[in-house]
Amino acid sequence: MSNLSESSSQKSPGGPRVRHVTVTAEQAGQRLDNFLIRELKGLPRSRVYRLVRKGEVRVNLGRVDARYRLQSGDRVRIPPVRLGAAPSHRVPADLETGRILFEDEHLLVLDKPAGVAVHGGTGISAGVVEALRARRPGIPFLELVHRLDRDTSGCLMLAKSRAALTGLHAALRRDETGPPITKHYVALVKGRPARRRIEVQAGLQRNTVRGGERMVSVSGDGDAAESVFRLRRPGPVCSEVEIELVTGRTHQARVHAAHIGHPIAGDRKYGDRELNKRARAAGLKRLALHAHTLAFTHPVTGEACRVEASVPTVFAEAYQGLNP
Repeated sequence: MSNLSESSSQKSPGGPRVRHVTVTAEQAGQRLDNFLIRELKGLPRSRVYRLVRKGEVRVNLGRVDARYRLQSGDRVRIPPVRLGAAPSHRVPADLETGRILFEDEHLLVLDKPAGVAVHGGTGISAGVVEALRARRPGIPFLELVHRLDRDTSGCLMLAKSRAALTGLHAALRRDETGPPITKHYVALVKGRPARRRIEVQAGLQRNTVRGGERMVSVSGDGDAAESVFRLRRPGPVCSEVEIELVTGRTHQARVHAAHIGHPIAGDRKYGDRELNKRARAAGLKRLALHAHTLAFTHPVTGEACRVEASVPTVFAEAYQGLNP
């Protein structure tokens, strides 16, 4: 069910129909593309953008860019679109059981399991956010505050109100209006870092192509990115480290780890093939990266919050198995 008030529609005999919806105050500020992706569940993102480019989607009778932020009272024309079968939510049936780390009327923090996408996309019918929306139809607003890679586990924050989403996005941007969100990860990396603390400031460029595969790479022309690595448990073959992400770029922890010569175990894109092979033999069947803690100021109540997701036991088992 849409969170917008549907004011009119035009029926097409035997098929889909045009819908006209009016944006409510709760939905104001949302990007048009994100709204359409949610409204047209199952429609590929590329087709959503094509509908906007062709002018089939209109706001207040006019064409707008897909990045347009909806305003309260806007009327959105959604064209008739034939959708495929409703997406199956390929997430664990017990996704919420024992995994809700924090929840109130504004926020939800979940310990996301590895191997589960945070949202649907190319080749993925649905992710955590779609599954939670389906399982909690009484929540009128539920949006991702940030993202985790599919193979990364741990703290994932979702907003249950527009005020929470806006405040947390400001904190992630490190606006001077309030304290930032602090994110710490735990990872198993190749070898033993020479120092107990390594600060990395290396720009990241998205969508470079290597061997036909889209990658993120270190580049002086890329977006500024900063990470801090702290040694937790050293080992001759692999070490356990804590990674503080000062910025939040795509694949930042993985690319920065490889950049300093200590790629993350189980990373098939940026990692070390021999280490990955040995890690699998030691029982590690996943990327050894876990979003361990989130510390933030509640965007509505102003309360200082800290949420922790326990490090998976497979990390300790793999550490012992890799280090003789």
